[in-house]
Amino acid sequence: MSYELIMRLLIYSTQLIDNLNEKIGYVTSWLTNIMVIVVCYDVFTRYVLKKSSVAVQELEWHLFAVIFLIGAAYTLKHDKHVRVDILYARFSPRVKAYINLFGSLIFLIPFVVLIIWTSKEYVANSYTVREISPDPGGLPARYVLKGCIPLGAFFLLLQGISMVFKSILTIFNKG
Repeated sequence: MSYELIMRLLIYSTQLIDNLNEKIGYVTSWLTNIMVIVVCYDVFTRYVLKKSSVAVQELEWHLFAVIFLIGAAYTLKHDKHVRVDILYARFSPRVKAYINLFGSLIFLIPFVVLIIWTSKEYVANSYTVREISPDPGGLPARYVLKGCIPLGAFFLLLQGISMVFKSILTIFNKG
């Protein structure tokens, strides 16, 4: 394969992954609006009507978990994750690309693969027993929430791969 073909393939792959995670981020952003409505409803019913619902409270943290798990890749795509920028902010784009390349290859990708691998049995067991909330009045189908663990990690893995490709393109002055 020629050098130019490889570079074009890297560019195409990053665009494909970035577009996917951008769309997922858009959908996830709507879940935040739904979560705000659910929290407002919970606060109103709890403090004004003096009634509380376990299902509503669980829905709040289920939505938060989905937003966090599925939205992580979108956050990485936009470089909004937590990082100590004391030195990083002063580096040239090429030095940043080396840091991102090695950080992704040594830390991010292996960690995300580990999450996917270790959550496999955990999620499968939950689906097998059709796990529900142990609390009376809680939500059914807790296994769906647990299924978001490897799914979110998979999207994060894809974004990590995109980050590696972008770093390579920057290092070779193609990004």
